[in-house]
Amino acid sequence: MSASPVATPPAHDVANADGPIVIVGSGLAGYTLLKEIRKRDAAVPVTLVTADDGSFYSKPNLSNALAAGKAPAALVGAAMEKMATEQRATILPHTRVTAIDTARRQLVTERGELAYGRLILALGADPFSHGLDGDAAEAVLTVNDLADYAVFRDAIAGKRSVVVLGGGLIGCEFANDLAQAGYRVDVVHLGDWPLERLLPAEAGQRLADGLATLGVRWHFGRSGRSVTRHASGFTVTLDNGGTLATDVVLSAIGLRPRTALAAAAGIATGRGIQVDSLLQTSAPQVYALGDCAEVDGVNLPYVQPLMVQARALAATLTGTPTPVVYPAMPVMVKTPVHPVAVLPPKPGSTGGWQVACGEQGVCALHVDAGGRLQGFALTGAETAQRTRLVAELAT
Repeated sequence: MSASPVATPPAHDVANADGPIVIVGSGLAGYTLLKEIRKRDAAVPVTLVTADDGSFYSKPNLSNALAAGKAPAALVGAAMEKMATEQRATILPHTRVTAIDTARRQLVTERGELAYGRLILALGADPFSHGLDGDAAEAVLTVNDLADYAVFRDAIAGKRSVVVLGGGLIGCEFANDLAQAGYRVDVVHLGDWPLERLLPAEAGQRLADGLATLGVRWHFGRSGRSVTRHASGFTVTLDNGGTLATDVVLSAIGLRPRTALAAAAGIATGRGIQVDSLLQTSAPQVYALGDCAEVDGVNLPYVQPLMVQARALAATLTGTPTPVVYPAMPVMVKTPVHPVAVLPPKPGSTGGWQVACGEQGVCALHVDAGGRLQGFALTGAETAQRTRLVAELAT
């Protein structure tokens, strides 16, 4: 995998794009792009290829469905057949793409070849390997799609305790959801506070304290080493030799953009599939968006950037080349016991955090030497300030 800057892509040329628009991936990125294309062009042929059943659902809802009483089936917004009809698209479910031939503009799938005029990679991301040893390592669960979530829900049915590996965004959301639903939750996190890459210590500690009021037990500065079976469940052994007995182990230690398919086709990759501001890769008529994409050197695996990308790319694909321009986009962490809204400063920003802690939450502002706001981290009741602060950033 290359970490070099994205190669200069060929000039955008709609007229030289004979054949259908083909989208690979039926996650939120793929389906949002399809919908945005249809808002602009009712007739352009679009084919969507997916390895799963093509159901439309929102992946972010998986981490807070339990306490809301929603079964996996209830999270499906529309079946594949309905999406195909409503969006006037050809959808190929259970069709795994194995290679891309950029010279011939062909996808190679397990069910045959498929020609494209323009190809969009909406491949998403894969969970990092947990790297645990032990005779139950294969029983550690991850939740990265609706099928995974259905397995997870079956695994916790009738059980009482869950160990969550990872105290990042997804780990915190699952911890809140599980504890709210009555499970005993232990979170094993290598950092000194949750969301340490996004939040200053005071804000992270307040989130940890909020989750602790639900009974969540934190194991900071620790990582898992092994998972072994015992008569009634599992034992997780930590790096310091400590052990946790549990019924279920869930790994939420982060996601890695899916780049292998693109890299094998000679398309430039780094952290993600490298694209320019038009979301075009180094290959002619091949684009990428969503969790798999690295846009001008930045990978933003959140919902709002995905939506901005989909609108811009739909305009580009329908004849109006439109670069991605991000507004201020706070990340909302779904931890109802103590909500969090964070807008990290841009990479390379100078300055530091100014933190004010109140009884109901933390307000942390990242400012430069001139006192100009560069980002913020808000918790609890302080999240009500986010709209005002976003407006301040825009001026």
